[in-house]
Amino acid sequence: MKHLALVLLFVPLAAFAGKEEREYMKSDVTPAITAAQGAFKKGCGCDLKMVMDEASVKSKDDMYQIKHMAESITEGAPKHCTDAPSKAAICKMKTLKMAKAKESTFSFAGAAGTATTDGQSYTNWDMMARELDK
Repeated sequence: MKHLALVLLFVPLAAFAGKEEREYMKSDVTPAITAAQGAFKKGCGCDLKMVMDEASVKSKDDMYQIKHMAESITEGAPKHCTDAPSKAAICKMKTLKMAKAKESTFSFAGAAGTATTDGQSYTNWDMMARELDK
């Protein structure tokens, strides 16, 4: 009986693999990333290149978390960048890579940040800002 349940759960996933993810990426994730880059630029006065690690983010559920990361930046960056020292601290990050990993974390080295989702939660703006604003 367990084997049959696994087969039944797998069939719907295989039926949606590809097209649904591409459509969700186009209709929801890409616009969220574009909006986040614009809000970051407008609020903090510097550019941020945001890239999604397509090798690790494959499912619509993972993309949903990436979308939330971007929306968190859209909301949080302009509110955080209200003075010159905050802008300078935040603008150290030039690139943000968003990926799936075992844990939702944020790391920063050089001019690059990496924000991850564990598939259930995502790295929000506050987590990023705490690390950048040290």
